Amino acid sequence: IVTVEINLLLVAVTVSALVTRLYGIHFPKAVVFDEVYYGQFLSLYMKHVFFIDESGPPFGHMILALGAYLGGFDGNFVWNRIGAEYTSNVPVWSLRVIPALAGSFCIPLAYLLVVELGYSHSSALGACVLLLMENSLIVQSRFMLLESVLIFFLLLAVLSYLRFHKAHKWFWLVTSGVSCACGIGVKYMGMFTYFLLLGLAAVHTWHVIGDRTLSHVMVQILVRFLALVVLPVIMYLGFFYIHLTLLYRSGPHDQMMSSAFQASLEGGLARITQGQPLDVAFGSQVTLRTVSSKPVPCWLHSHKANYPVRYENGRGSSHQQQVTCYPFKDVNNWWIIKDPGRHSLVVSSPPRPVRHGDIIQLLHGMTSRYLNTHDVAAPMSPHSQEVSGYIDFNVSMPAQNLWRVDIVNRESDREIWKTILSEVRLVHVNTSAVLKLSGASLPEWGFKQLEVVGDKIYKGYQQSGMWNVEEHRYGRSQEQKERELELKLPTHSDIKRNLTFMAKFLELQWKMLTVKNEESEHKYSSSPLEWITMDTNIAYWLHPSSNAQIQLIGNIVNWTIANLSLVVYSLMFLTYLPRRRRKVEDIPQDTWEQLVLAGVICFGGWAVNYLPFFLMEKTLFLYHYLPALTFKILQIPVVIEHLYIHVLRSPAQRKAFGGVILGVLCSVYVSYHNLSPLTYGQPALSSDELAALRWRESWDILLRKR
Repeated sequence: IVTVEINLLLVAVTVSALVTRLYGIHFPKAVVFDEVYYGQFLSLYMKHVFFIDESGPPFGHMILALGAYLGGFDGNFVWNRIGAEYTSNVPVWSLRVIPALAGSFCIPLAYLLVVELGYSHSSALGACVLLLMENSLIVQSRFMLLESVLIFFLLLAVLSYLRFHKAHKWFWLVTSGVSCACGIGVKYMGMFTYFLLLGLAAVHTWHVIGDRTLSHVMVQILVRFLALVVLPVIMYLGFFYIHLTLLYRSGPHDQMMSSAFQASLEGGLARITQGQPLDVAFGSQVTLRTVSSKPVPCWLHSHKANYPVRYENGRGSSHQQQVTCYPFKDVNNWWIIKDPGRHSLVVSSPPRPVRHGDIIQLLHGMTSRYLNTHDVAAPMSPHSQEVSGYIDFNVSMPAQNLWRVDIVNRESDREIWKTILSEVRLVHVNTSAVLKLSGASLPEWGFKQLEVVGDKIYKGYQQSGMWNVEEHRYGRSQEQKERELELKLPTHSDIKRNLTFMAKFLELQWKMLTVKNEESEHKYSSSPLEWITMDTNIAYWLHPSSNAQIQLIGNIVNWTIANLSLVVYSLMFLTYLPRRRRKVEDIPQDTWEQLVLAGVICFGGWAVNYLPFFLMEKTLFLYHYLPALTFKILQIPVVIEHLYIHVLRSPAQRKAFGGVILGVLCSVYVSYHNLSPLTYGQPALSSDELAALRWRESWDILLRKR
């Protein structure tokens, strides 16, 4: 006989969540706030075009792209402004359904989490009602945004770990590890909850080590490590593997990546460099790209313009030909690698490769000036040497144009200089200065191009002092006119180069962590202090004619009671802890352990998802607070049940406490009452006006019911 138990309360809250999150999600049929940001990535996914989003890993984007793919989106839509009407080829419902489903299933997960913490089904239902009618969570779930997906995985990770801790079934431990990986893969904010769970697991594992009744302790430790550390790392790598497999075409963000990375993409640099000779030889014609992408990727460049005789600050120059770094492809980026001991400018047969430690000269292809540096201060960086194209003015300033090739990523001391793959330092023979991009921009006389200097105090592994050959051909023309024509021709031969996945992953991850967009103040940006009191809001969408609008703003009653619950829990904990230390047990041991565990999950979940934002130098918005808010709301039924059962024991106390509960119930009505003007057409209110309105309505309802 098969028996099935159905929790009607759980079914009811799940259905209610689906209704509130899914009903009418196609409205408005226009771009809503950050949909303009995520939509650009969707279009690139649909077209398999490579991009970088330095704000987070790719798993969240891939989830949204799955909805777009299932809806038949072809990627053809211009995501250029909030409020733009979606065209007929954009499947609005499909784009928004996955975040809506994730937001819906957060409600039953919250129910199960409260029950798993050992609290009653009534408390679990109360938590669900509060989350169900929380305005900010509803709004964030109904659009193509990622916070609801993040919260879903965080709650699932915590619930799964608690079930493992209680039932000791490995399935739940693996589920927790998978959920942690997915949470981090959606947004790096997921790491906060992951570290909280790791800390909790470490404490539990320590207890396992000290339990002499258990056998196979090392197996227990190993399985926990594999599930909570190794598995998330493997999955994280897997997200990037899928991401890079899908995005195999050249795109707008290519310039941020190395030449080797660009050459691995279809089109773009791969098309330009297809068939280049691999080994750099004496007589090779090359373009040299800086390995660093700061401030922008650029190529070693020269042109028929000299440094001014005197700079604006009165310092003098050599008045020789300018050498710069130019952030665009240009015929003046070509240089010829010459053997100082020979006059030939063409590649011999067979070619003589350039190796690590060889001495070379670099001749500018279009002007025939040698790359030179000397003891003259650079124009923008006077502590470094000027780099120039040498002109013999018949003065006491001899040419110093010998450079030693130092292959940084070599595997042997006589390694051959490789096109694209080798990262090279060019060390000046006379002065030991390193050819380096300073990062400064030259004035108008230098056409705003970037300054290149000789750095005599260069130390360590600095990408600004490393270069790689990007475009390369074997020179065949000795005469200047013929050589100029040759430099304008496309490259030739056919050698295919592929980077390994790990090489591409490490480069992409490094770029994501180090390349930052310039942060600017946004109209709706806010500080973490404003989130606590809900002294902020975000206008997500405004109807162009009726002034109907959608605002991200919370339920003032929910937020206030949640803040009070944090204070009450802190007071209870700080009261119980010293008393228990003195062997005064106000509550049983199992109740104390239950309260501590609930505090770690709810109070700790709020703290780790909120406090780190005080240390972040980035533009912050109210929606960054939603994961912390979710854990904070879960704290409410925990505190209420504990107070009702273990603290308030007289009828009078419980009657007064009922008044507080009545205030919580009022939040349901207030949420429903206030959702209407926010969505369907009343004029905009400031955050202060909205908060005041909700306070008045809450107390009016409470007084009438009394």
